[in-house]
Parts: sequence; C-alpha cells; structure tokens
Amino acid sequence: MAKKKMTYEEAVSRIEEIVSKLENEQVPLDESIKLYKEGMELSLFCSKKLDRAQKEVEELKKDTEGNFYTAPFDNSDETEDDLN
Repeated sequence: MAKKKMTYEEAVSRIEEIVSKLENEQVPLDESIKLYKEGMELSLFCSKKLDRAQKEVEELKKDTEGNFYTAPFDNSDETEDDLN
C-alpha cells in the first residue's frame, strides 16, 4: 500500500504524538528506537518543507529613494533573541 503525501501540519502533529508517547508512557526499548527514528525522519521532512517555502517567499523592501522592490527572503541577520 502506497503512503499518502503527508502535509507539514500532519508531520508536526505526528512528531508531537511521538514526543508525548516517549515522555509519558513506558515504551519498550525497541519501540522507543523505532519512534525516535520516525520522529527524526519527520523532523527532516519538516525542515526541508520550511526551506522550500522560505525560498518561495519574497520580502517587500524600500530603497533610499522610497521606491519599493522585492528581494528574496533572508533571515540570516536574525539573532537568537529574535527567534525566541
């Protein structure tokens, strides 16, 4: 049976389920490892989705003469405090 295409939101929801299960239940080691691997795969999936989305977003900027233009979104100048 083929897996259906997972959305970002579904992946995040599944990660939350995995974390909750690992934190709140007595899970056997083998199942814990399986859940951990699934969570890491989902985390990578989400990271790639966000990277692709960021590349599609553009910022509206204003030059020194007051003219507007678009430029690729770049959050590299954000500090860690901006992210919290």
